[in-house]
Amino acid sequence: MEIIDIDRVIEMCWEDRTPFEAIEYQFGLKEDEAIKIMRYNLKPKSFKVWRKRVSGRKTKHMELKESNRFKSTHKRKL
Repeated sequence: MEIIDIDRVIEMCWEDRTPFEAIEYQFGLKEDEAIKIMRYNLKPKSFKVWRKRVSGRKTKHMELKESNRFKSTHKRKL
């Protein structure tokens, strides 16, 4: 995986409304693989803060969400 891809995965992991399924769809990474990328590329304290934030969060897990959509409604269509 290239540095640009890793940066984008990290960015998507930090975004509250981007579910892990969207990361899997775009990059082919399962949730545990995205977590490993976060663990190896963040400082330990930042990783702990992130994990605490996303654990069980409805917006990060499609099966917990009421909607099956993962595209932002605020983005323009081209």
